[in-house]
Amino acid sequence: MASLRTHQYWVYFLTNKGNTVLYIGVTSDIQQRIFDHRTGKDKHSFAWTYQCWKLIHLEEFNNITDAIAREEQLKNWQRKWKNELLEKENPEWKDLALDWDYSGWFDPADPPEGFYRQNMKENWGGPYANSAQGRSANAQGEGGYTEP
Repeated sequence: MASLRTHQYWVYFLTNKGNTVLYIGVTSDIQQRIFDHRTGKDKHSFAWTYQCWKLIHLEEFNNITDAIAREEQLKNWQRKWKNELLEKENPEWKDLALDWDYSGWFDPADPPEGFYRQNMKENWGGPYANSAQGRSANAQGEGGYTEP
């Protein structure tokens, strides 16, 4: 008798800090794949080159054929349609992997390149960067990365 195993596949969107670049991929191990993207496992990849490390969309599938078909469909969509999907599902384009636990994956005293962006909150830039509020925060030494 054949074994009935449940498989899990993910179609996902990554974006960069400014939300200007989208990367769409498919994987069977989403946590490992995001770790690979954020640590530059392939330094010549699109995601690494364009700093797409923020996970902003996930779709789950039980069949790899369906997942690949959906990935191809999304890659052929106009950017406007992708943005509309993201605005509906994740209107603030929050990092869905922000709280994922990677303890034990690396030495915290020597994190992999790029990984610090996973657990750190950026304090400069954003909508208030050029306002008095933003300049004041940076002048007081509050710029950079801190624990969330």
